[in-house]
Amino acid sequence: MTRAPILSAVAAALLLGLATAGPVAAEDAATPATPATTPAPSATPAPVKGEFDNSCAMGLTEGQTIKTDCSVNWTAPDGKVYCFSSEKSKETFLKNAEANLKKAQDFRAAKASGAATGKTKNFTEEDVNAAVKKAVDERTKDGAFVFRDPKLNADLHLIFDEIKVVRGMEGYGWFPSVIFHDKDEPKKKYAIDFWFKPDGKDLKLMDIRVRGGPKQEGDSWVMITRSPQAWWWLPAGEHPGDMEVTRAWQVMSAIHGYIATHKDKDGNLPIKDDKTGEILPLEFVEIHQPVRHLKKEGEYFACTDFRKPGSQDEYYDIDFWVNQKTGKLEVDNVKVHKVPVQEDGVWTQVPRYTFDGMDIEETN
Repeated sequence: MTRAPILSAVAAALLLGLATAGPVAAEDAATPATPATTPAPSATPAPVKGEFDNSCAMGLTEGQTIKTDCSVNWTAPDGKVYCFSSEKSKETFLKNAEANLKKAQDFRAAKASGAATGKTKNFTEEDVNAAVKKAVDERTKDGAFVFRDPKLNADLHLIFDEIKVVRGMEGYGWFPSVIFHDKDEPKKKYAIDFWFKPDGKDLKLMDIRVRGGPKQEGDSWVMITRSPQAWWWLPAGEHPGDMEVTRAWQVMSAIHGYIATHKDKDGNLPIKDDKTGEILPLEFVEIHQPVRHLKKEGEYFACTDFRKPGSQDEYYDIDFWVNQKTGKLEVDNVKVHKVPVQEDGVWTQVPRYTFDGMDIEETN
């Protein structure tokens, strides 16, 4: 298919060549058999035009807008066709088709209502694609998109290939996954995630993260998904459950949002060292799992990796403490947990404190 420089993302592949399954909704991890009371799905030839602009109906029930090609679909008794990102999404949806359909319809209605008030724009996939093009153009130098990879501690010089898939999560933003190749070696492919958040009538770029990078195997290159994954991919692997329960990815989202909105002009996060009183400008690398919960205090916390700018090996372990006293998850404390210390020419991390004696549980 011929593509313009930035085209609508219609591919259903969620893992960008690493797997053949399409994007999945949060319930996709569960695969119980469809109850006998569920209407049997009717086969509908693909491609087909479905309801909700071909968005995954199961994803809409949880506030996720996931575009599909509608090759996986279900025809309801009234003749309407509903699309799904995978067979598992469809199977989960059909466990309670009537209730799930209402959830999807309510979500779409709420979005339309919000747009009608004029307070927020009802952004489309085309708007997201345009925002990606703008972000890439602004960072292009000498014909290549220049992106600093904090994990490799290096600048990548990349050539745009395509927008593979665009996902949206209500309240969290849009997450287009974009394929690039290395400027000097076309076989070296990268999957780069952009995070955009609605900001009135505009889409604000929050962060850019590498999701997959090249690894050489013999004479060829393969793309390997990085670990840990960005928090916006985690809902796709969750089991169905009560969304009133705070999830690990929600805590990670609050932490990442704090980091993205508190960076200085150089892209570093100023962190105060409680022991020395020094303000440390540090480069964010990644958030670790698991997320933990203090049972008594009710707070959540997660460890993160930061690096001293300009250094290869001086890493800090920074803990972010998150509470939801106001009903919203917010970072209320940032603490230096471990500091880099050089011993015999090797940099190691020395802890400032431990969690001994705390009643802690892991948050899924």
